[in-house]
Amino acid sequence: MSKSVKMRSLLVAGLVVIAAIVLAPTFLRSSLPEWWVKSFDPIHLGLDLQGGMHLVLGVETDKAVDSRLDSLVDHVEGVLKEKDLVFKRVERVGAEQLAVTVYDAETAAQLEKLMSAQVGILQPAGESADGAFVRRLYRLDAREIANIRDLAVRQAIETIRNRVDQFGVSEPILQRQGEDRILIQLPGLKDPARARALIGQTARLEFKMVLDDVNPEEAVKGRIPAGAQLLYEKRVDPNGSVRETPIVVQERTALTGDLLADAQVRINTQFNEPYVAIDFNPVGAKRFDQLTGANVGKRMAIVLDDKVYSAPVIRERISGGSAQISGSFTEQEATDLAIILRAGSLLAPVKVLEDRTVGASLGADSIHQGIMAALLAAVFVIVAMIIYYRLSGLAANVALAFNLLFLLAVLSLFKATLTLPGIAGIALTLGMAVDANVLIYERIREELRLGKGAKAALDAGFAKAFITIVDANVTTLISGLVLLQFGTGPVKGFAVTLCIGILTTLFTAIFVTRLLFDFFMDRRPINRLSV
Repeated sequence: MSKSVKMRSLLVAGLVVIAAIVLAPTFLRSSLPEWWVKSFDPIHLGLDLQGGMHLVLGVETDKAVDSRLDSLVDHVEGVLKEKDLVFKRVERVGAEQLAVTVYDAETAAQLEKLMSAQVGILQPAGESADGAFVRRLYRLDAREIANIRDLAVRQAIETIRNRVDQFGVSEPILQRQGEDRILIQLPGLKDPARARALIGQTARLEFKMVLDDVNPEEAVKGRIPAGAQLLYEKRVDPNGSVRETPIVVQERTALTGDLLADAQVRINTQFNEPYVAIDFNPVGAKRFDQLTGANVGKRMAIVLDDKVYSAPVIRERISGGSAQISGSFTEQEATDLAIILRAGSLLAPVKVLEDRTVGASLGADSIHQGIMAALLAAVFVIVAMIIYYRLSGLAANVALAFNLLFLLAVLSLFKATLTLPGIAGIALTLGMAVDANVLIYERIREELRLGKGAKAALDAGFAKAFITIVDANVTTLISGLVLLQFGTGPVKGFAVTLCIGILTTLFTAIFVTRLLFDFFMDRRPINRLSV
């Protein structure tokens, strides 16, 4: 056997061994040692094959713009106070504007210069009458509005991804669709209701001072003073009954959860009840220290998405940046709250636009039918090649088996997700895989008709078909890459297996098939080809 044939045989044998090692966890997971399974992940199945949840969320980006304007109101007030500019009030007007009311035209002129220098994202939008006062309007810059909307969607994707990762879902799919939609697929999910609660919760954590001098019963009747807000604290009695207690707090937030560094579940050993321990980052710890120091003896409400979890009395200044959220939690509720707080709050609320749950039994049926389709495609191709090209057809079929082995191994190595359209792509690959061999064999037949010997016809057939084979497969590969880049869902699943299948087909049809011919022709002289 020539050195060239030996080297190529060793290369193919090595690739087969590697492929077998990589694919072993997919087919023999239970019988393999743990280190092997951890080193090579099995082929991941998509939502349509193993069941799970499919969600399309809409991000309410208008709310993010509103929140930005609210924060700008506080910022503008701070700037005016810092510059000793006397003003009556700063307020938000409509969806994209805020108004600053001052006492005279001279102050209004100073305001104009100050706003231009300090708050460039607010553009002058005229003025309106407010009695004897001067009321200047400012509009949020159009580019800033677009940036806020875009940031709200991108931040929502990252925040939800963090929540899903901590939830423990394997191979989740999160993709942006259009300007304000997010596609979420969670294969293998066992608890859809809990996932919806984790994903959709805005999780805006706020600390607000309680107004104990305001009667909650009067507030329930609608008599709420300016600057106050009516909320409800949920309490679970020992007998299991739930009651909501009205509580009046300052409308302005004293501290937000954006400054959190960590959140963990702890158990109160005295009452054997879970609570959530939170730690602020350095900036948050300083503000929390100042807040508690200035309000000793007063109650502070811990509010999550406008729901009061607890409203403890501040007994003393709390330094170190640690606090706790207690309430009538189950351990699961406390765990989910800690996950949400660690992942961060959403800049804008999200709403479910589409919600589908795929059962595991449907996935099993899809796998069975998909595998049957692929096997039938392979059987028909094998039979057709043997009938038409005889022993050369058998060589093409051996290369086809190598093709399928390498395709599955590459899927596993790159941690690609196999979907039902992906199985269709494999079936198509098997059907197309022998095209290259057909081109080669027809070229060989032409050379044999010209009177060339077996070796010369073989060399000429592979040489002349090579460029045609590469051209045909590269154009198909380009189409597959475009589908992979711009497609979503089923289209992308099909494109993954199509692209990998084209690459493995090129290798097996040209390299492996030629090696099989050379292997037998190198062992003994062959004067006639069975083609």
